[in-house]
Amino acid sequence: MRYPEIGWVVCFGVLGAGAAVSASQTPATQPAAEINVNSRYIIERVDIAGFGDRTLSARVMDQIRNLTGERFSQAALDDLIKQIRSELHVTRVTQTVMRGSQPDHIRVVLEAHSRTVRFEANIPHFVYQSKQGWSGGAEGAIQVGTSTVGVGMRSDGDELIERFAGVNARYENRRLGSDRVGFRFDFESYHQQWNQATLDTLGSSPDIPGIYRSRRSLNPALTLALAKPLTLYVGASFDSIETQFPAARNQSSNALVNTLRYHRRLEDSDSNKHDLDASYHLRAATTILGSDFVYARHRWNLGYTLLHGRHTALIRFAAGLITGRAPLFERYVLGNSSTLRGWNKWEIDPVGGNRMVHNTVEYRYRVFEAFYDTGSIGTRGQKAVTRHSVGVGLRKSVFSLAVAFPVRESHFEPMFMVGMNY
Repeated sequence: MRYPEIGWVVCFGVLGAGAAVSASQTPATQPAAEINVNSRYIIERVDIAGFGDRTLSARVMDQIRNLTGERFSQAALDDLIKQIRSELHVTRVTQTVMRGSQPDHIRVVLEAHSRTVRFEANIPHFVYQSKQGWSGGAEGAIQVGTSTVGVGMRSDGDELIERFAGVNARYENRRLGSDRVGFRFDFESYHQQWNQATLDTLGSSPDIPGIYRSRRSLNPALTLALAKPLTLYVGASFDSIETQFPAARNQSSNALVNTLRYHRRLEDSDSNKHDLDASYHLRAATTILGSDFVYARHRWNLGYTLLHGRHTALIRFAAGLITGRAPLFERYVLGNSSTLRGWNKWEIDPVGGNRMVHNTVEYRYRVFEAFYDTGSIGTRGQKAVTRHSVGVGLRKSVFSLAVAFPVRESHFEPMFMVGMNY
């Protein structure tokens, strides 16, 4: 989950204000109550500042955009203030009205005021998949200024080959001397459970590292806002794993971690909104850091989203490559609640793969969604097999209920999924 900063400002310019008030009589800025604002004023544009890498929900963003070109409505403004207060959990939002750049135009500034210390309880992940069971997590966090401390619990059989369960904690400072620099430190401690298909496959695959009883991770990272659409994450990952065989032997998987992300939203004259996302992620484990494993894990992600009224179209592409010898938790997985939906990950590749390609095409109208997934996963030297799946469901914000079908010749077996995926 993301946490709003204290004292940030949401600015949206409302076109209009002002023709009834002359420059000689009114300063450039006045509280709303001191200006006779009525419906003849027109909204010019909507500007948002002070978010860093955080965003409001699509619903609030649409409310702000819908004000552009419309006549001023205090009722609409009050509803927007109510939504911002609810979403950001702030104590109050103050309103200031300013003269616009043209006659009969105004600007309105909304400022959110938060508590100095704030507590939040979050459920960042909660999903049920009919072949893999329940997965979920919960976290409690305290925010003081730009710093956040969180502690949580997690049991997840969806993300990796194994089911892992345990505790996690984090410290995050979103402003480390500058709005462009942030710092985060994560601690995780998990115990593992293994599917029988994984154990059977490992018995005949001596080149793949074996299973482990527990895993502990320390992950420090810096966030650098290079430019408005570009963000760089630089850090390290120190993982200690207790192997199952031989018993009670610890191994280290220590890696340098880098992620470069591009995100941009565009709007055209036809009221279409375009979201562009791209990222490259690298984990490089080396003996320089005292690692028992030496490997490089690459992942590329591309995404495009088109929003037009109540219609949404999404395209997602991902590819992964591992060179060297990586532990099981680093190997790629397809066939869960977000990739190749409808397939069982233990049927596709019970030990994961070091090669992966996946693509999703999705259409949504209001709460209805339909999707088509295709992907391939495997290990170097094996023949690549491309699989397909289709599905339909209902989605409201991050909550979804869907049924997906693997496309194959032999039989048609549905897979049910329900929960929250962020």
